[in-house]
Amino acid sequence: MQVSVIGGGLCSEEVARLARELGRKIAERGHVLICGGRSGVMEAACQGARMAGGIAVGILPGSRDDANPYLDVMIDTGMGIARNAIVARSGDVVVALPGGVGTLSEIAIALKMGRTVISLDSWDVPGVMAAASVEEAVYMIESVCGSNR
Repeated sequence: MQVSVIGGGLCSEEVARLARELGRKIAERGHVLICGGRSGVMEAACQGARMAGGIAVGILPGSRDDANPYLDVMIDTGMGIARNAIVARSGDVVVALPGGVGTLSEIAIALKMGRTVISLDSWDVPGVMAAASVEEAVYMIESVCGSNR
C-alpha cells in the first residue's frame, strides 16, 4: 500500500521527530511513503523511511533541485502547488502532520477524492480521523490498508 504523508515545509524538531518515527513505521510495515518531496515534515518522514529500508517517493512541485536527500523516487511535475492533488490521490491513506494552508489544501483534496485522512496534531477538519500518537496513526493506517486489500 501507499501512504501519503503531508505537512509543513518548515517544522519544529518535535514535529520532525514525529514525522521520522511515522516514516520509519510506515516502511517497517512494507508500505511506500508518498510525499511532496521537499523539506520539513516531508524530509523527516523520508529520512525515517530510509532508516527502515523503505521506499520514499517525492511528488515535486518544481525541479529535482528542490528534492530532499532521502527520496528514492523523484517525480518532477513542474506543476507548483497543483501537485498537491497528485500527493493526495497517490496514497491509499493520507496522514497529515502540522502544516499551513498547503497542508490544509491537501487534506481537502484528499477528502474530496474519498481518501481516508488521519490527523497527527494537524488541522481539525470534519471527516478527518484524529490520532493522538504515531502508534495510533499507524494502527489507523493498518486498519484502512487492511480494508483496501
